Amino acid sequence: MKAVVLAGSTMGTLSVLCVLRRLPDRLTRNKRQSVGKPCDMGAQHSGIVDDCSGGWDGEIPQGNQGRRPHRPGTAARGNPLGPAVRADHASAGRAALLLLVPVRLDLPEHGADDSQSSAAEAHGPWSPCARDASRRTPPPWRACMSIFTPQTRARPGLRSIVIWTAVSIVGAIAWGVIALARGERISAIWLVVAALCSYAIAYRFYARFIARRVLKADDRRATPAERLDNGIDYHVTDRRVLLGHHFAAIAGAGPLVGPVLAAQMGYLPGTIWIIVGVVFAGAVQDMVVMFLSMRRDGKSIGQMARDEIGRVGGVAALVAVFSIMIILLGVLALVVVNALAKSPWGTFSIAMTIPIALFMGFYLRVLRPGRVVETSVIGVGLLVLAIVAGGWVQDSSWAGAFTLKPETLVFCLVGYGFVASVLPVWMLLAPRDYLSTFMKIGTIALLAVGVLVTAPVLQNEAVTKFAFSGNGPVFAGTLFPFVFITITCGALSGFHALISSGTTPKMIQKESQVRLVGYGGMLMESFVAVMAIIAASLLDPGLYYAMNSPGGVVGTTFQSAATAVTNLGFTVTPDTLQAAAAAVGEPTLVSRTGGAPTLAVGISEIFSGFLGGAGLQAFWYHFAIMFEALFILTTVDAGTRVGRFMLQDMLGNIWKPIGRVSWLPGVWMTSAAVVGAWGYFLYTGVTNPLGGINQLFPLFAVANQLLAALALTVVTVILVKSGRLKWAWVTAIPLAWVAAVTMTASYQKVFSTDPKMGFFAQRQRFADALEQGKVLAPAKNLDQMQQVVTNSTVQLVLSALFAVLIIIVIVDGARTCLQAIIRGRELPTTETPFVESTIVAPAGLFATADERQELVSAGAGAFAAGTDQQRGGRRRDGDG
Repeated sequence: MKAVVLAGSTMGTLSVLCVLRRLPDRLTRNKRQSVGKPCDMGAQHSGIVDDCSGGWDGEIPQGNQGRRPHRPGTAARGNPLGPAVRADHASAGRAALLLLVPVRLDLPEHGADDSQSSAAEAHGPWSPCARDASRRTPPPWRACMSIFTPQTRARPGLRSIVIWTAVSIVGAIAWGVIALARGERISAIWLVVAALCSYAIAYRFYARFIARRVLKADDRRATPAERLDNGIDYHVTDRRVLLGHHFAAIAGAGPLVGPVLAAQMGYLPGTIWIIVGVVFAGAVQDMVVMFLSMRRDGKSIGQMARDEIGRVGGVAALVAVFSIMIILLGVLALVVVNALAKSPWGTFSIAMTIPIALFMGFYLRVLRPGRVVETSVIGVGLLVLAIVAGGWVQDSSWAGAFTLKPETLVFCLVGYGFVASVLPVWMLLAPRDYLSTFMKIGTIALLAVGVLVTAPVLQNEAVTKFAFSGNGPVFAGTLFPFVFITITCGALSGFHALISSGTTPKMIQKESQVRLVGYGGMLMESFVAVMAIIAASLLDPGLYYAMNSPGGVVGTTFQSAATAVTNLGFTVTPDTLQAAAAAVGEPTLVSRTGGAPTLAVGISEIFSGFLGGAGLQAFWYHFAIMFEALFILTTVDAGTRVGRFMLQDMLGNIWKPIGRVSWLPGVWMTSAAVVGAWGYFLYTGVTNPLGGINQLFPLFAVANQLLAALALTVVTVILVKSGRLKWAWVTAIPLAWVAAVTMTASYQKVFSTDPKMGFFAQRQRFADALEQGKVLAPAKNLDQMQQVVTNSTVQLVLSALFAVLIIIVIVDGARTCLQAIIRGRELPTTETPFVESTIVAPAGLFATADERQELVSAGAGAFAAGTDQQRGGRRRDGDG
């Protein structure tokens, strides 16, 4: 394990070396001025053509030379005439030739007509001059030019080198401390620093590499939101609002609960998987799936499998994806119901977010279009008021009105899920998710500040004995594969692929924004998981195991729990357990399984350490419970809408009209079917402790990661089919890893001889006891014993079925990849044809100086009004 962490610190050191490698060039090179002139429509130019697929047209807005052009894979700044032509690195001779001859910037024409034939004869069919020759009136800010300078890779400035060198060094030191600290407690600060530095380096370098070199994001191409805008599902959305929606939709129970449970193995395995997993697997999956879905009009991952892999693998994928989706939604909804069933504070506060979100949606679209910051300030103010008012309601005579039964909450969730699925996305779903993100990020950021201020020491071991024995009291299984199954959303989650191929690709403004929304959104969720494992590891191990062990292990009293935990090798007294419960205002914390109560206790300890002291720990505990419910609910509404998309895609293969998202009867019918499916399992689970969704709960983690294996298979196949075989390793490596993990876990869950782990062994154990008339926990009578046998049978069959379906998809995908490799050429894909975009918008969270200049050149200032400003972008002058 130490070697693994040392590898992390080595990665940081290598990052330093990579940055420093450019330092001598930066300090010694001379700035070269490029020379260019408008090309003569009748002149003959050199036939050297840029080899980057989907290149750019070399047209420079007049009066705005030097800003970053819309071209994937380049960041050529400082050139007064725009980008230079990239040298073909595969041929040194050609690179030398580029130094001597004029180079024409070429772009494949999309939708060219016969009027370009004369220009094409003079300059070649790919010439930008051939493009402009067909225009009756070229846009005034464009000029057809030839550049007489070689392409040079943009070099980092001295300030950038210093900053990233410092980040790399600090990150390497933090990883080194984590790796080398043995036999002593370390501060949680080191985990926070290691995570933040790793995220920064990954986003700055690896994510940009994927966007530019692998995906070749092209901001000249119109996204589905721009081309198909119908104001319901397809809607051009400001990147900041969309980031909030995407983060809220993907960040559910996983990053909160999974790391808490995985702390049974120690803080080190989970932390490594959360950070390394998100950098190389989770964020990559989200970003690539989002991009490829966007290039296919926002198709779901199941339909993409059907279109790109083939009928056999596609049908298997559609069945697996939709079935797993219903299970995931049911489980997430059950967590929300359990959190809100006895919390009038949480019920009131969450209910108030709905009218607040509706107000924000209309405010941003109708009353004050484009005022994102203004709307955010109002919305956050109202949200804070709702949270504070929830505390007042809990202590008032209104508490009874907002203390709802679980059955009532089920109907409320089903009704809300249906409404959120059919209403226009700008009206409720997007603003509510955006609003929820402020609370989510604000709480997590405050936790990080609390860690930095109080510098708490981790009480948990780096690696516990349960990591290798597999007999832990929280859950059975060894470190491999179950740490990588227990921690899903914080590192890699198949559910994210559903969102990335569901709502988000239908709302994104520009292709380059997939880096911010896809990769950046996943990094944000990963940090949530880091804070969750820190919160769990700050607790005394005796309290942790007393809370998370089932009642059959620790009993129900303080005395029985203290005895059981002591037998596990940890020290805790009944007085300690009683004092911990009294501090958070609970009658008991014994056997409060599931992870959520443990996280709430950890959060309350951090907050009370620097905000209010021990006297406010109970307040912060109940705030954390409400926060968790709000955190998870946003995945249910977005997931329901995505489930509707998936069902429409699937049924659209049989009957075309229902596959159209603009056909309202189809929207209503499929939405009702989706909420009816997960609502049935949820209601049955609430009314029967051993039935309904409780039957399927044990399948949640493995099924989610199987879905990730499916998604990575689909995107790998598309990369290979589209001629990007040399970059397929970006998704193939995480695919190989998650396939190994999930298949191992599936095999053990089915065939393990340990009844705590294997469904078959569990079924046999309860069936034998039932024949003898015995009652085993958790059953309380013979009828429940029969229910446990039935549940184990269902879990056994579904686990095997899901694994087989994913194997079919992987094998069929491998066949398609092999076919493309053998043919040695690209295979047809379902990517939509190029349509030129008329929107200019920043790629990142904050516009750069070049992007601000480009917005001005496009014909609208930063404060111009109109619908295009409301969408966070500007229309180019002369383009409508």
